[in-house]
Amino acid sequence: MKIRNRMPQNRPPAGERGSALIEFLLCMTLLIVPLLLGTTVLGLNLIREIQVTEVCRDATHMYSQGVDFTETSYQTELFKIAQGLNISASGGNGVIILSTITYIDSNACTAGGYTNSNCTNLNQNVFTRQVVIGNSSLRASAFGTPPVDTTNSDNVTQANYLTNATARANFSIIPLSAGQYAYVGETYFTTPDLSWWGPLGTTGISARFVF
Repeated sequence: MKIRNRMPQNRPPAGERGSALIEFLLCMTLLIVPLLLGTTVLGLNLIREIQVTEVCRDATHMYSQGVDFTETSYQTELFKIAQGLNISASGGNGVIILSTITYIDSNACTAGGYTNSNCTNLNQNVFTRQVVIGNSSLRASAFGTPPVDTTNSDNVTQANYLTNATARANFSIIPLSAGQYAYVGETYFTTPDLSWWGPLGTTGISARFVF
């Protein structure tokens, strides 16, 4: 019978095996855990983004159908749609801006009692109404902020949208003709509960719809 000599296996000392375990745990802590947390935050923000988009679409659609969101009852219904986003009538983490925009031609000027020479906003897109709901300090409309008559359901008076240059809307998404109206909805929400991790940057979510 032949006896084969077996070479001793090269096993690391017990102390080195412990070091490998520590290195693995450090790798888990410094790499995998931040990736997991980042994925969680981004995933939750994606859910919020979908909700913000739905709120903007529904609010703009209702506004285009004549719903008056200056009335408390309609605002309450809107807040139900935005449940979980923390928005109230005058504050919270979000703002909803609803605007009505039209095009001014010579007939509109004449109907308002102006001639082409003194109708400042002739051939311009102008706001005829803008309703702001929520925390107005978060963001203004990307199309402009008109001088509104807050005593008249946030309408822009005829004199203003015909002759006041500040009533003009920087609106070029779709071309408007005389007598046509665009109903524009803009929403912006912050997510402070998910903004604790700096590398992800800001966590503001916005959406826009036109009807």
